[in-house]
Amino acid sequence: MPSPPPKWVENFARVGLAAKGVVYCLVGILAFMAAFELGRNSSTQDAGKQGVFQFILEQPFGKWLLGIVAIGLVCYTIWRIIQAVQDTENKGNDAKAVAVRIRYLFSGLVYGALAYLAAKMVLGQRSGNGSGSDSRETLASELLQQPFGQWLVGILAVGTMAAGVYQIYYGISDKYKKKVQGAGLKHELEGKMVRMGKIGYIARGVVWLVIGFMFLKAAMSSNAQKAGGSSDAFRFLEDSSYGSFLLGAVAVGLVFYGIFMFMRAKYQPISTS
Repeated sequence: MPSPPPKWVENFARVGLAAKGVVYCLVGILAFMAAFELGRNSSTQDAGKQGVFQFILEQPFGKWLLGIVAIGLVCYTIWRIIQAVQDTENKGNDAKAVAVRIRYLFSGLVYGALAYLAAKMVLGQRSGNGSGSDSRETLASELLQQPFGQWLVGILAVGTMAAGVYQIYYGISDKYKKKVQGAGLKHELEGKMVRMGKIGYIARGVVWLVIGFMFLKAAMSSNAQKAGGSSDAFRFLEDSSYGSFLLGAVAVGLVFYGIFMFMRAKYQPISTS
């Protein structure tokens, strides 16, 4: 039986959650600015993950700030992998528990890729494909070239949309409450955290649903260019009926999600055994 991870895992978790909060708050703010054209040359393209990193890089001491965010995302990655491998939350080994631990591992790998992108930008290297949406187009293109490629992209689309539905369900069902309950908070503060978390998870789920829908269109048309990332999802929302208000609402939800990450970083009980 593996020995429990040491106490420093808790510190990594809290730093990682805070870094995730920074990223989502900025994504939400930039998306809101794009929705109502509040800044010079504001666009949904700037609200993607790479756009956020570029925004940080352009601030005073930008390389230092982005470097700190990159380190925080590495911490988050390590924590998620430890959760998956060491089973620090005692999920067990049944089918449901294994699915949860695989989700932790997948989350760690995703944020590890973001940390790598941020580190490359700190070192002055630009992403070879230019943007997060391009990377998804590349993924769709690679899959479409394989045998049964349209089915593979379709499966990815359904999986992404299912993840979006689960995020919305997770928020509506209040399952996320356990992240902050038991921390000894005052009832009023805990209530604020719960409300922000609910709105945040629903907004995040909407974005995942739109990304999955774009992958589904790419699969059905066998056209990789129809796939896209979060910036394309924001543009899709903006182009719909009452698009500015819809995108603005989702953007506020993502800011709330980022704030909820800050609150989790401070108050969530982190298991290291």
